[in-house]
Amino acid sequence: MTEKLLNHRAEGATSAPPLILGPSLGTSYALWDDVAPELSVTHRVIRWDLPGHGGSAGDLIGPGAGVGDLAALVLALADSLGLERFAYAGVSLGGAVGLHLALHHPERVSSLAVICSSAHFGGDRPWRERAALVRREGLAPVAESADARWFAGGFTVPALVADHRRADPAAYAACCDALAAFDLRERLAEITAPTLLVAGREDPATPPAHLREIADAVPGAALVEIPGASHLAPAQCPQAVVAALRAHFGEGAGPGMRVRREVLGDAHVDRAQARQTPFTARFQDFISRYAWGEIWTDPTLSRRERSMITLTALVAHGHYDELAMHVRAARRNGLTPQEIGAVLLQTAVYCGVPAANSAFATAQRVLAEETDEG
Repeated sequence: MTEKLLNHRAEGATSAPPLILGPSLGTSYALWDDVAPELSVTHRVIRWDLPGHGGSAGDLIGPGAGVGDLAALVLALADSLGLERFAYAGVSLGGAVGLHLALHHPERVSSLAVICSSAHFGGDRPWRERAALVRREGLAPVAESADARWFAGGFTVPALVADHRRADPAAYAACCDALAAFDLRERLAEITAPTLLVAGREDPATPPAHLREIADAVPGAALVEIPGASHLAPAQCPQAVVAALRAHFGEGAGPGMRVRREVLGDAHVDRAQARQTPFTARFQDFISRYAWGEIWTDPTLSRRERSMITLTALVAHGHYDELAMHVRAARRNGLTPQEIGAVLLQTAVYCGVPAANSAFATAQRVLAEETDEG
């Protein structure tokens, strides 16, 4: 019989370092929609749904569940994906799962980020009462106050609130049971994974003091506070969360990858990432970080001008496969076929007629493909 797993979504190259993202109670993995694609530039990102939330089956947990039960489900998911060791970031209940994993399964967690969460959630009584309410009346009464609990300053994400309303009441209540019983305050000093705490300054559910408490207890931990963020910081302040997580997880190629995609197109970059192997991973990171992150982002020259220079250099060195790619890029950067032809004609003078002859043949083929697609 096949083991039932948490619903999840994977992004990024399969050879990249794995990063698992955990959700907050009441949300689906859509909580990470504005963060996961950015992190997938340098990581294999796996985001998962709580039982009864998003696409996960409600019967994965039952009444009286603990955070350890949720952590076991995450480990089962990681095992199914062949992930022996992974970085982990989680929000609220998802952050509690990360703390449990780092404490009880330190061999699995390479690095940890705990976002808008706590080592305890205010005692068991409020959560037992919420669980009883949801079992009795469903999620409508709780969902009514979601905006006030989750966001600040009139901000909202209707899709996340809708996910809250659609969650399975029994599974939601079981997650409340898990929060009621959770308290790791006495064992925080045992956590050895490099740990980042991210607090939303406007968060009423897990105020910054809760994150400071963890930061003070976990050896070597760091704390970042995000102004204007409430409980669902990845949804309200995604760029601030991305910056904090990139710094913590040690990757910084994001701006370059954005430009690389804009110039070369998503299809080309996706193919390059799919072909990436452990042998080529550092080279791909080098390209994104320096060629695209420093040279192509320099505003001194326009992208049109950079395309013309690049075409000339590729003709001069006879790199015709790369030339085809950059003819497409030149069109994306606004050069007309006539302007591309003029650049190649100039190369005949300075790079030689045979080189220009091959370049015209390559460019003509690419431009003809563009016409056919049109």
